[in-house]
Amino acid sequence: KDRVYGIQETLFHDPYYQRHIVGAPVVREVTQGHIRSEANYAVFRTKLSQESTVFNVGRYLDVVVRTPAGLKFASRECIYDTEMIPNSIIYPI
Repeated sequence: KDRVYGIQETLFHDPYYQRHIVGAPVVREVTQGHIRSEANYAVFRTKLSQESTVFNVGRYLDVVVRTPAGLKFASRECIYDTEMIPNSIIYPI
């Protein structure tokens, strides 16, 4: 509900597009039933009348488990390399 309100009521900038690019994961550890992996990511923002910019970069630390339905995330941590985010994060990274 908070994000919907934020998008509908507080959006104060020009429309833009975001591209979220995730690199190939590196498997760090395989234990009984768990796979620990890491992947870098970058988020680029493009406004129609401006150049694209790097919005946020970082890495994901994932724990993946095998289930009867296939591999599933047990957890995902998003570690930002960027200290400051230009706007409030209404749209999740």
